[in-house]
Amino acid sequence: MNENDLRMVKVSFKDGTQRLIAEGSSLEEISKDYEKYYKYPILAAKVNNDIKELNYMITNNCNLEFLDLCDDDGMRMYRRSLHFILIKAVHDLFPDRKLVICHAISKGIYCELKGEKQLDEDEVIKIEKRMWELIKADIPFVKRMMSCEDAKELFKKNGRIDRYMAVEHRRKPYVTMYNFDGLDDYFYGYMVPSTGYIKKFALKFYKQGMIMIYPDKRDLSKIPEFEEQKKLFAIFKEYKKWGSILGVNNVGDINNIIMEGEINTLIRVSEALHEKKIAQIADMITNNEHKKRVVLISGPSSSGKTTFAQRLSIQLRVNGMKPVTISLDDYFVDREHTPKDETGEYDFEALEAIDVELFNQQLSDLISGKEVEVPIFNFTKGRRDDVGRRLKIDDDQLIVIEGIHGLNEKLTSLIPKERKFKIYVSALTSLSIDDHNRIPTTDSRLIRRIVRDFQFRGSTAANTLQRWPSVRRGEEKNIFPFQEEADIMFNSALVYELGVLKVLAEPLLADIGSTSPEYSEAKRLVEFLGNFLPIETKEIPLNSIIKEFLGGSCFC
Repeated sequence: MNENDLRMVKVSFKDGTQRLIAEGSSLEEISKDYEKYYKYPILAAKVNNDIKELNYMITNNCNLEFLDLCDDDGMRMYRRSLHFILIKAVHDLFPDRKLVICHAISKGIYCELKGEKQLDEDEVIKIEKRMWELIKADIPFVKRMMSCEDAKELFKKNGRIDRYMAVEHRRKPYVTMYNFDGLDDYFYGYMVPSTGYIKKFALKFYKQGMIMIYPDKRDLSKIPEFEEQKKLFAIFKEYKKWGSILGVNNVGDINNIIMEGEINTLIRVSEALHEKKIAQIADMITNNEHKKRVVLISGPSSSGKTTFAQRLSIQLRVNGMKPVTISLDDYFVDREHTPKDETGEYDFEALEAIDVELFNQQLSDLISGKEVEVPIFNFTKGRRDDVGRRLKIDDDQLIVIEGIHGLNEKLTSLIPKERKFKIYVSALTSLSIDDHNRIPTTDSRLIRRIVRDFQFRGSTAANTLQRWPSVRRGEEKNIFPFQEEADIMFNSALVYELGVLKVLAEPLLADIGSTSPEYSEAKRLVEFLGNFLPIETKEIPLNSIIKEFLGGSCFC
């Protein structure tokens, strides 16, 4: 064909520039002209807000945005591809043992190797060496579509019953498979083009397992130092123990329970485990050798902190205590004094957005038996009301405070440590789709928030998705660095919740059209929720943490 006969299509870029390219050009071909503008290798692109791998060919006019490691989607692809390399390395070295990708910990993912022999440090070194060999070989990840029936046969043949169960009730008629150097597997999401795109990672032996450590988005030039998080690791282990009690380790187990008509039993036992844990925490506070006067409850967005605080207060009353609650929100500084973030927006999650001096002084006065006038913040006016509420507590009363800065010692610096009890609350699910596809805690919280924002704040799913990166930045700065300061952690995740949230979240996400910048993220979450069978809400108790997001909580 003569070059003049080529049909040209128009590509529009995020910066407003446009370019004519030959119809049928691949994203990889186009990306070569733009690599110089990116600090890190281009991994994929958004075509009309839909993520496409680099072998995708442009056939029509479109909007185009390249993705590298600085993008959340690019980082997901990088990590997912690393997982496949790890799986292949283990398969090559230890074909009789099974790799399970468990949960996030310390800038990485904790993994276990199941088999007759327990994993040791020398074996981890061998696995990492094999991974680097596979990376150096620059082997492509090859995608293909397979019918669900053929996929189930393949999984059964390969002994992947965990994956077979995940596909068993799948509504889509096909499964997207990847092949890597002869090994087939399924992954929830896209891959980088080949192993050569992986430049940095570390593998560390830890607790009879290993931790895959990724580049940190805040400094992608190096692998972050490993920081042990003993309390967080322990809470994931507890959740795993709960899973064993419930007979649930992955999505397939839950779907089978639903199909067998036993979901109501699962709901009741899950809620009983929550109640038992909350009662144990109340006993710890009541029976502590130091008399506690202040209970501080902190955790990231959509963790269920409000309901947890209410349920804990009830259990404290059962123990004969008389807790009173103070809202940290009432101590916001006036709007004009609120600090701003790097984008120029008000940063309500910064510690400086709180009148820490007044908060400390009033807490100290209350504990001393004095009466104080607690402020009432008027969110409509952006400042405190002229008159607050008078408060005085008895010597045997506890003050319960819920807020994101609860674990930061600066918030309550005037109160001696032995008089405080700090609780970290988060939805720390270690439930997996299958052995190689974990469920990120962040995704669970995001879906909770999408449902809650729509139910109670009049916010669309697109608005919630748009704000979520800012929320996450606030958590990384103000919450996660202090989580190991907690006296105890409470895992607010419920193994059945995503089947319930799916019913409300899917239509909200489906309303996000392809012209929206949030389209690719909505599509990803819809694909994720497609792994779960729906669950009716009739049997969920009114004091359940999940009711904080669904509506109908007895505490509202």
